[in-house]
Amino acid sequence: MDTEGEEKALKLYFIPYLAPGHMIPLCDIATLFASRRQHVTIITTPSNAQILSKSIPLNQHLRLHTVPFPSREVGLPDGVESLSSATNPDNLVKIYQATTLLRPPIQHFVEKHPPDCIVADFLFPWVDELANKLQIPRLAFNGFSLFAICAIESVKAHSLYESSSYVIPDLPHLISMNAPPPKRISELLEALLETVFKSNGLIVNSFAELDGEEYIKHYEETTGHKAWHLGPASLIRRTVQEKSERGERSVVSMHECLSWLDSKRVNSVLYICFGSLCHFEDKQLYEISCAVEASGHEFVWVVPEKKGKEDESGEEKEKWLPKGFEERNIEKNKGLIIRGWAPQVMILSHPALGAFMTHCGWNSTVEAVGAGVPMITWPVHGEQFYNEKLITQVRGIGVEVGAGEWSVMGFGEREKIVSRESIEKAVRRLMDGGDEAQKIRRSALEFGDKAKLAVQEGGSSHMNLTVLIDELIRLRDRKLLE
Repeated sequence: MDTEGEEKALKLYFIPYLAPGHMIPLCDIATLFASRRQHVTIITTPSNAQILSKSIPLNQHLRLHTVPFPSREVGLPDGVESLSSATNPDNLVKIYQATTLLRPPIQHFVEKHPPDCIVADFLFPWVDELANKLQIPRLAFNGFSLFAICAIESVKAHSLYESSSYVIPDLPHLISMNAPPPKRISELLEALLETVFKSNGLIVNSFAELDGEEYIKHYEETTGHKAWHLGPASLIRRTVQEKSERGERSVVSMHECLSWLDSKRVNSVLYICFGSLCHFEDKQLYEISCAVEASGHEFVWVVPEKKGKEDESGEEKEKWLPKGFEERNIEKNKGLIIRGWAPQVMILSHPALGAFMTHCGWNSTVEAVGAGVPMITWPVHGEQFYNEKLITQVRGIGVEVGAGEWSVMGFGEREKIVSRESIEKAVRRLMDGGDEAQKIRRSALEFGDKAKLAVQEGGSSHMNLTVLIDELIRLRDRKLLE
């Protein structure tokens, strides 16, 4: 055993936010540090610890510490400890309230056993105060692309909220938006980013080549802050088994999913998934089903768990699926509907995949890029409308469905419906195989190769991790000498 290496190892605490889109990438990044023999502790709650213990390699370098989740205080049933478990906006608010109550137990543990560095989600802004009190460095994480942060900052600088100007100025590319950001969302994101900029650096689940050197330079020049690209974190999952176990327990067996995909031609399947927090109404799902069927392409479609829990008369089913849809598509093996959590990384890395219809959440985006799969973009809320522009306008690895309504959250009624004609057109642009589709597919494959190289020895993300660990060791040793 390398005792000298063990003595030099950093003691790092990771505090992920309680939502899969935040927790999964940050825990994968924690695993990267542990794979370099640093001592890593992930601080989370019991139900989330149970999920994580099945999907991350716990060992002498990587462990979990749990703090109680205040279910009773906020009126939540036991075991509902993540935003993805919320089935309505009320529960979302309760989970958010519960996360604010986690401060005392987490703070108590950290103060009792101080680490060399804390890596925390920006939705826990109080960690800034805690790190300052303990005089230790803090790294921030928010699960965004650096491009999106540059765009948010530019919107702030020019006060473009809900204005008629749909062009974001002063970025390396001219970015024209389909919808201006709601002021409420922008102000929330800007306030949270203020805490990010006070940290010792931002960890980005991406690779330098995807955000682009021009945006890294723009970020550092305009904010005076350092960003560390360490991803795509999903690429640490190398085997089919590892890919299928990432995140929550899938509702379909890995073998069922694989054997269905194995029976399909290369690039022939459309994968549709809008993440764990976006729930479309029945009338929008109906438009998607009509469009997908009209396009004639085979598909894997992930819908929220509640869909399909219909009564015996099939009433609920008929609301969001055209009559006979399941008989014509599912029973004839043209499509697969997954109700609940799906093994996304495994699905995306299958050769049968031809395109991914996505809400442009950054996790999903970077997973698709890592797998070399082109995207059909359909942003809904948060910073997703910015991610869409990185995919389509800047990198040319996707086409837009034409979504123009920026929601405050993934739930609830929307004023605009994206029509079946728009959806079908976008699907055909990528799946029918014309010149444009070939060009986009080639670019997507090139970025997939760049992603894989980035995480290998000598690659940009691999080298960034080495430099970051050295920097944190230097800060710790300097503190010891003071």
